[in-house]
Amino acid sequence: MMEKEKRIALFTGTFDPFTIGHQNIVDRALPLFDHLVIAVAVSKLKHTSEEIEARVAAIKAVYADEERVTVKSYDDLTVDMARREGAHFIVRGVRSVKDYEYEREQADVNRQLNGVETILLFADPSLSSISSSLVRELRFFGKDADEWVAKPKRK
Repeated sequence: MMEKEKRIALFTGTFDPFTIGHQNIVDRALPLFDHLVIAVAVSKLKHTSEEIEARVAAIKAVYADEERVTVKSYDDLTVDMARREGAHFIVRGVRSVKDYEYEREQADVNRQLNGVETILLFADPSLSSISSSLVRELRFFGKDADEWVAKPKRK
């Protein structure tokens, strides 16, 4: 009897920092796939305030008790990361029409390059205004933004 191929997806982003909005997308994507790789991008085009290793470690701590989640960094094209991980799907969160247009263009290119499909999950309305940029900006001006940063679940 042939073994069923695992449904593996990537959830990609710079995650600087990994917010409760990101966590909500992961939690909603998990029932759809056998395994989810949170792929932390090293963006040469986007400013990041934390070192990649610190971001990976912080996200690993959030999902320490979830065996279906792996957290890795990458510094090449998302489709190349998908190929390495055996992922046929990319999960992305969408907060606005602006996000949707960007994600649609990326999905088209990724599908053409590698046949990988993109699954868009719309942000929970209560979280749609939360972004990593907003958290970084609040921190820059000395404001406490910790309530919007994902934390490990308490046992």
